[in-house]
Amino acid sequence: MTAAVLRPVVAVAGYINAILGGRDYARYVDHLRRNHPESAVPTEREYWRDRYAAADRTPANRCC
Repeated sequence: MTAAVLRPVVAVAGYINAILGGRDYARYVDHLRRNHPESAVPTEREYWRDRYAAADRTPANRCC
């Protein structure tokens, strides 16, 4: 019974995490290593700082 209840909760949590960008840094690092192996990999802090700065430069790309 516990696994049957826990499975949908974990699925919903994973879905919300994906919507909020929880896996974006890991996906970006994978992309860099696969397609640009000569590039330095930024820290997660640097990644989010650059991402938010880019969002501030182009506010038309977000809903609010």
